[in-house]
Amino acid sequence: MSEIQKTPIAANHKVDDIDFGKLFGSLVDAKWYIAGITVLFSIIGIIVALLSTPIYKADALIQVEQKQTGGISTLVSSNMGEMFDQGSSSSTEIAIIGSRMVLGETVDDLDLTTVVTPNYLPYVGKGLARLRNQQISINVSHFVIPDNMRTATVTLVITDIDSNNFTKGRYEVTNAQGNILFKGKTGQWSEGHGYRLYVTDLNGTVNDSFTVTKRARYSAIQQLKENLTIREIGKQTGILELTFTGENPVEIEQIINSISQNYLMQNVERNSAEAEKSLAFLEQQLPNVKDKLTMAEDKLNDYRSKNDSVDLDLEAKAKLTAMVQLDGQLNELVFKESEISQRFTQEHPMYIALQDKRGILNDEKKRLEKQIQKLPETQRAVLRLMRDVQVSQQIYLQMLNKSQELSIVKAGTVGNVRILDKSQDYFSPIAPKKSFIITLFIIFGFILVVTVIFGFVLFKRRIESPADIEAIGLPVYASIPLSNDQVALDKKQTRMDEVHKKLLSEVNPADLSIEALRSLRTSLHFAMMEAKNNILMISGPSPSVGKTFVTANIAAIIANAGHRVLVIDADMRKGRMGYQFSKSQKLGLSDYLSGQKTIAEVVKHPAIDNLDYISRGDIPPNPSELLMHPRFNALMEWAAEHYDMVLIDTPPLLAVTDAAIVGAHAGTTLLVGRFGENTVREVEITKQRFEQNGIEVKGFILNGVLHKASSYYGGNYGYYNYSYASDKK
Repeated sequence: MSEIQKTPIAANHKVDDIDFGKLFGSLVDAKWYIAGITVLFSIIGIIVALLSTPIYKADALIQVEQKQTGGISTLVSSNMGEMFDQGSSSSTEIAIIGSRMVLGETVDDLDLTTVVTPNYLPYVGKGLARLRNQQISINVSHFVIPDNMRTATVTLVITDIDSNNFTKGRYEVTNAQGNILFKGKTGQWSEGHGYRLYVTDLNGTVNDSFTVTKRARYSAIQQLKENLTIREIGKQTGILELTFTGENPVEIEQIINSISQNYLMQNVERNSAEAEKSLAFLEQQLPNVKDKLTMAEDKLNDYRSKNDSVDLDLEAKAKLTAMVQLDGQLNELVFKESEISQRFTQEHPMYIALQDKRGILNDEKKRLEKQIQKLPETQRAVLRLMRDVQVSQQIYLQMLNKSQELSIVKAGTVGNVRILDKSQDYFSPIAPKKSFIITLFIIFGFILVVTVIFGFVLFKRRIESPADIEAIGLPVYASIPLSNDQVALDKKQTRMDEVHKKLLSEVNPADLSIEALRSLRTSLHFAMMEAKNNILMISGPSPSVGKTFVTANIAAIIANAGHRVLVIDADMRKGRMGYQFSKSQKLGLSDYLSGQKTIAEVVKHPAIDNLDYISRGDIPPNPSELLMHPRFNALMEWAAEHYDMVLIDTPPLLAVTDAAIVGAHAGTTLLVGRFGENTVREVEITKQRFEQNGIEVKGFILNGVLHKASSYYGGNYGYYNYSYASDKK
């Protein structure tokens, strides 16, 4: 009884078209490879996630509000309050926080120009130390470098640990060249070669080393900027969030607190700066005004004593009072003008109104001065002196009042900034995101392996269908499926007298590969009808394509059909035909071509009827030259005369030129290629090289064909399985 098992048969397709079914099938074929690479990358991702240094974040909230004059400053006149009431936008305050003025203070406060880095194994040492809880550290409170250097880097090595206090010990400091600069002890100043160092404590073991760097202040500020983020929460809320990231949670908390405090202090100092400058100016002018007042009073008293205490009549007193009031108003305008000039130009309406008012007061003053000129001389002099006294008194009192008001403004300045939330570090690190890293590596590994597979399929164009070969004009005579029995025979180690059992046509005549070779035998009968002789050369583009397997088994099949067959192993470099026929590789073709043996002496008779065999012989130093010797031509003529068919197994043409030499004597030439290994381009080049040597390649044998998903989904050529069914239940 029998049964028919059918596999898909491909339709013809254009070679240059992208076969998406084949691409999908190639992924199915490589599913375990894809899974393995993906798992490998996931393991790498886990390792990277575990060894990556945790990054922490600390934040603080600051409120920037529009400055309002209140509290003590409400006692000050409205004009004085407006003078120092100046708000600023959040964007301005953000720029101020990120300025070197504020960040530089933090660098100085925390001595961030000194950087201490433990020395671990490259890449993995730091992570391993953290996982094992074996991290090392030292606390350097001061590091001073020579005056002629802006930056410096030294290496500190622990040389001894105090047995009574493991945070104390001794160390030595070396430069980049490895020269010892000085030795020191924790808790003490150590110095040498212009360097000074103070280490308070340490955490490590003997021979642990650290890199201590003194960097420029500007570099430290720039690094603060890189790790500092400032943003306004909401829109026009005036609430700023400061966040800082780093490896040390304690340090980043200190940095954020320092930045917040320094920003607050500069804000208070800035808001009180104008009042302080004005106050300093008034305090500087008050003694001069007081001296003028004293001088005016002395002159008045002297004049009265000399003129018997001259008094003014009512009319003169009225004129004096009016004149003093005018001078007082003019002095007020001077103060107002100084305030207005800081905010407006002279073309502003308020400035113009002030100038108009001054003109009116000056006109009134001139009118009064004309009236005073009509008074008696003594009264005019007394009036002038009294006016000087009263005006000086008024100016002095005004400046004294202004000074007191400015003192109140300065004392009441608290700034328009307050710290809502002090720095608080997150308990858990914000980076790395372990799950994200692992997922990223898995995705990357999957995409990478899929891309590689697609690249091989699209660009390498390995042979997976007879249509691939027929597209270059080379007919395919047979597609030989991969035999599991042959694979097992190749792996099995047998005794020399049992080597002949490795010939698949003898071990399992019903194997699918042998059935395909029987089909090839039929094709050869018609292919060689018009050939110049009965010599068949079997070659290939590259090694390990199965030439020897095809040659030996097709020879056995032809011999079993009653034809006399001679097999010649012409691969005198690496020929392995002897393992197929249980014969030694010694005493063969090379021995005959070199003239050491005759044809009769090199022909061997395997345990297969009608089949003779000539092995490669000893490996000669010049195989190509031996094949060009007339003895080889004589051998070909003798073999063609005494055998029904002569099969010659040759080396791959793309490796050596031996096949081109042998092909000149053969009437028929076939190429063998490996399914999924050889490329179409390799076969095409091999065919072209044979043709360049005047050798026509008759056809192609596709060996090692596998059932693959890429063939199924891509609609490629398959083969029928018409096998014998067992009668056993």
